[in-house]
Amino acid sequence: MSETRDFTTPDGLKIAFKDDGEGLPVIALAGLTRTHRDFDFLAPHLEGVRLVRPDYRGRGGSDWAEWSTYAVPKEAGDIVALMDHLGIEKAAFIGTSRGGINAMFIAATAPERVIGACLNDVGPEISRGGLEAIDAYIGRNPADGTLEDVARARSETAVGFADVPLSRWIEEVERNYDVTPEGIRINYDPALRDSYLAAMAAGDADLWPLFDALAGKPVAVIHGEGSDLLLDAHVAKMKERRPDLRVAEVPSRGHIPFLDEPEALEVISLWLDDCR
Repeated sequence: MSETRDFTTPDGLKIAFKDDGEGLPVIALAGLTRTHRDFDFLAPHLEGVRLVRPDYRGRGGSDWAEWSTYAVPKEAGDIVALMDHLGIEKAAFIGTSRGGINAMFIAATAPERVIGACLNDVGPEISRGGLEAIDAYIGRNPADGTLEDVARARSETAVGFADVPLSRWIEEVERNYDVTPEGIRINYDPALRDSYLAAMAAGDADLWPLFDALAGKPVAVIHGEGSDLLLDAHVAKMKERRPDLRVAEVPSRGHIPFLDEPEALEVISLWLDDCR
């Protein structure tokens, strides 16, 4: 795997990214509070692709910014700017949660840059209850303890997950926190909470036009069967809208699947073939 690199956005922020492999350009977009390491479990299974994994502004190795810019239009603009920087005319997008919304937004605003989209446990409808659950942790550091303590707590509270060994939860949390002399800290700007609260106060947005912007392009959805954010009814409506939608129903997973589950890998492989 390559070293993390960075580029500068039009408004002067450094955005960190990884760029590995050769073949079909695939841009992997992480969840709301997450980094490019969201895709560590998937990356070893991908062949014949150029995998580009950015950290959004305010997350991971990227610069922090004014909290109001932690918004889909600005994040999506950063991704298109990164594509220009790398000379990528168009790409297939794998989007986890917030990343899927960013991918759909790019399809709506710059359709010529999008080959297709694979949405990891997200769609044009999102459970309000699942979104409200984010309030418990966003922008907050965990209680004092070790990474293993954080992982154990995660294993006990993660909605919809079963049969996940503690070792995997440790791998998961070490990708989302930094161990510092002051304790375990989130690896993103705490002001992301302000952006989240503003979005929640604004109410639910109609994302169906963004989903419809993917018409004629290969689309897949990875659905954690126990997800509290993407519900069965939401997936059913997506299927009605797109009868050709490829769907992986991942058992014993909530929000979000790790993407190395057999069901997820099978559909991702088929979707990539569709994109080639």
